[in-house]
Amino acid sequence: MTINRVAVLSVVLALAACGQSGTNPPTDPAAPINTPEAEAPPPTPPPGVGSIMPGSGPQTFVGRWAASAAWCANLQGAERPIEITTTRFEGYENSCGILSISQVAEGYQASLACASEGQTSNERIKMAVHGEGMRLTWLNRNNAVITLVRCPAPAGAPAAAP
Repeated sequence: MTINRVAVLSVVLALAACGQSGTNPPTDPAAPINTPEAEAPPPTPPPGVGSIMPGSGPQTFVGRWAASAAWCANLQGAERPIEITTTRFEGYENSCGILSISQVAEGYQASLACASEGQTSNERIKMAVHGEGMRLTWLNRNNAVITLVRCPAPAGAPAAAP
């Protein structure tokens, strides 16, 4: 009878080893990670940008820019500043998402997905900042150049990070 007890005990131990384990079978998903970072929703790209987001990079081009310093105070109309962030390029009657930004010798080159008056287009620009001025070149518009001046932040706006 001792041999039968050993045999039964061996079978019971073998079956017990087949129960729950700390490793998921290949067909089962892993348990979710419960950390604040894992629970945060992924960033949502602006409309028209897709899943490719530009890096933050040096932000010399970020801000409000106008063809004339007198336009800086205007909040509406054709003679108002454009606003550039690391993800958006907003102008009069147009709105662009920045698809990509690359640093080049003279500044930055960006690819834009734009919407204007119900039409969409893809644009390529080069931004070269020198002091408080920017030379903006429209690469797919026969290299048309616009010279802009930096506008101060509007009253009540949060101060830029150092």
